[in-house]
Amino acid sequence: MPSINPLPPKENALFKRILKCYEQKQYKSGLKFAKQILTNVKFAEHGETLAMKGLTLNCLGRKEEAYDYVRRGLRNDLKSHVCWHVYGLLQRSDRKYEEAIKCYRHALKWDKDNLQILRDLSLLQIQMRDLEGYKDTRYQLLVLRPGQRASWIGYAMSYHLLKDYTMALRILDEFRKTQSVKTYDYEHSELLMYQNFVMREAGMYKEALEFLNENDEQLLDRLSVQEIKAEILLKLNRREEAAKIAQALTDRNPENWAYYKYLEDALQLDNVEERCKIYSEKEKKFPRATAPKRLPLTFTTGDRFRRLTDTFLRTAIRKGVPPLFVTMRPLYTDPAKVKIIEELALSYVKNLKETDYFDANCDTSEEKEPATALLWTYYYLAQHYDYLSQTQKALEYVDAALEHTPLLIELYVLKAKIKRHAGDINEGVKLMDEAQSLDTADRYINSKCGKYMLRANLIQEAAEMCSKFTREGVSAMENLNEMQCMWFQLECASSYQRLGKWGEALKKCHEIDRHFSEIIEDQFDFHTYCMRKMTLRAYVELLQLEDKLRSHPFYVRAAHIAIEIYLHLHDHPWTPESEQNNDLDSENLTPAELRKLKRKQKKKERKAEEEREKQLAEQKKREQQNKKSQDNDLDGPKEEELIPDELAKTDNPLEGAIKFLKPLQLLSPNLVQTHVVAYEIYSRKGKLLLMLQSIKRGYQIDKDDPQLHTCFIKFLLHVKKVGELSEGVKTVIEQEVGKLTDNKPISRINQEFLDRNHNSLPHLFAGGQMMYLIDPSTRELAIQLATTVSSNVKGVTRLVCIDVLDSLCKGDFGMCEREATDYQAQCHNIFPYATAFMIPDNNPTEPMLSNGSAS
Repeated sequence: MPSINPLPPKENALFKRILKCYEQKQYKSGLKFAKQILTNVKFAEHGETLAMKGLTLNCLGRKEEAYDYVRRGLRNDLKSHVCWHVYGLLQRSDRKYEEAIKCYRHALKWDKDNLQILRDLSLLQIQMRDLEGYKDTRYQLLVLRPGQRASWIGYAMSYHLLKDYTMALRILDEFRKTQSVKTYDYEHSELLMYQNFVMREAGMYKEALEFLNENDEQLLDRLSVQEIKAEILLKLNRREEAAKIAQALTDRNPENWAYYKYLEDALQLDNVEERCKIYSEKEKKFPRATAPKRLPLTFTTGDRFRRLTDTFLRTAIRKGVPPLFVTMRPLYTDPAKVKIIEELALSYVKNLKETDYFDANCDTSEEKEPATALLWTYYYLAQHYDYLSQTQKALEYVDAALEHTPLLIELYVLKAKIKRHAGDINEGVKLMDEAQSLDTADRYINSKCGKYMLRANLIQEAAEMCSKFTREGVSAMENLNEMQCMWFQLECASSYQRLGKWGEALKKCHEIDRHFSEIIEDQFDFHTYCMRKMTLRAYVELLQLEDKLRSHPFYVRAAHIAIEIYLHLHDHPWTPESEQNNDLDSENLTPAELRKLKRKQKKKERKAEEEREKQLAEQKKREQQNKKSQDNDLDGPKEEELIPDELAKTDNPLEGAIKFLKPLQLLSPNLVQTHVVAYEIYSRKGKLLLMLQSIKRGYQIDKDDPQLHTCFIKFLLHVKKVGELSEGVKTVIEQEVGKLTDNKPISRINQEFLDRNHNSLPHLFAGGQMMYLIDPSTRELAIQLATTVSSNVKGVTRLVCIDVLDSLCKGDFGMCEREATDYQAQCHNIFPYATAFMIPDNNPTEPMLSNGSAS
């Protein structure tokens, strides 16, 4: 559609050259041609030229000038689809997708059949999951370009995503009628597989199977076809046919556990003898395969289990398979199987020491076991006892293995792991550092060592360790952030949180949040790519993954850390004095100690200043490098720099907490912890109904969760203390609380909770805390419950005991120094290696606050 303000032929030719330069990313040349038009007085305010100049400037990183030119151009030509389209492109580059969609819609008012604008609009609509709008736009594209494959596919997919499977299949059928099929046409094969995928999602299993059989010759992904057929036949209860396919699949890949599941389901084998026969046949057919030997261990018991396990363990130990314990660990849910495994492993040690054979009564004419067999048996037993929390035995066996082979890296890694599980992270760091020094080129060991250092709060040392594998010339922290190395950032956030450096911890949490935003933004590039390459099944799976991306454990953990910190900042607002008091406690120091600490503080400040200057210099250098690069078209807006102090000084920490909470409520509603943190936030905001809503949602998942019980009792006590409530709020609370409690007294609710969970330490701890909160006169009984560590009580783990000790030290049960010291001594007997329970030599009567030691 021609512009309302057309240019003469000479200037119009220049304008076309501007468009060509933009497409070819020759931005400086484009600016020269724009200048030639705009220097002419007659066309100094030509809207479309101004808009294109702005778009070109945006690609050169001159964003403010770009917006000025584009807005000026739009004011001069409000009826130009080019100006509106360009404004939309600018908004899209800043990731303001809703604004960009509005601009594209304005552009379509003046040129409703513009293909490029319609395509751009459809991309934004699918990115924002505006599926109804996407369907309408794809229909317009289909009407305008019915000969293009992408038009049909996009329109069919819009119905698929809206779960209108019948319409999606009709469109795909109509499109296929227009296609001429070539031999070995991979893209057509993928189209057929996608249509079958839609049928299966619609529950049309019989039709889906017929479709596969009809188009069998055109389907090139033979493995997927066989897997899909097996699934469909099982759903249709056609088990004989499913069994044949499952047999073929297991023959093709005898290590795939899922194929054996197909086979068992197809044959309906409930008898252990029959199941074992199947695996025995596969073992004979594929003697080197591991799966037929390992899978029977899950369902066999008694002597048969002992015999099969004996064979499996001997083969693995003879070969020297380090991850043997990882393979066996799922069996450890059954105490009887654990006992058999332990007996076998101990017999191997005894017999190998005495005879060099696994079995003392074997034929001595056979070849002896390799010397490494004893080593790997020690290694397995050390892992075995570590898993069972028998630290002393685990250390004995790993030390025996080290005596046998002193330079095996896996042994140092294992010993470090045992020490960490026992609660001595500092010793774990030393051992892991030694393991790393034995092979400095091993990135895995390097990363493990860095992780242990972070658990020990050695953040700078961890960064230096990881810098051996990061880009030169850039600080390790920055490079790991660029690489989206989230495990490192999570450990950093936890470490900073333990050290009380709230701003630094929040910075890491926000960086992780940005990584997830970037991953979602990166899907933008795949909307056209997948349609063009016909990877349609993978594309739909990508969209489904992106929809629930923030349910990933990395995000969940980062969100909980951030929420905990924001809650702390709400309860204890940040001040410069509070930061200084973290380092200097002048009231309890002698003048000499105070001077020494002040010198140390000044030295620390100078070092921090030097580090800041270094970072600024690096940032300046990077900015200069970025200016040299012109290929940054629509790369997205520059993120606001995260400054730790500014994050810690936030005026409204609860809003920051809610920002992290919302994705958890949307994508992780099945985690009780989500509703616990929601309650904590809403309780500080004084939102009674939202507090009640969080408790109700948590109760639907696990009403006996200790933290949730704590929240519920606090809520009931809070409601009692609150004065007048509005009639509506009061009625809702009474009705809903009545459903949850049957109108029982608070003390009775807590006692029933304790009675139901009398053999679990986390529950006894939570119930004891609430008992004291309800009635302080029950202090002695409450402390007795919380500090129960008898053998018949479950859940007596090191981390739970640390929480109990912290609670005693913080005064949750009133002043109880003597009780805390006694409890610390009890825990030290149970966990002798845990540093959290070691009483300092200089003051044996004073309990040591664990400060949330790392696991």
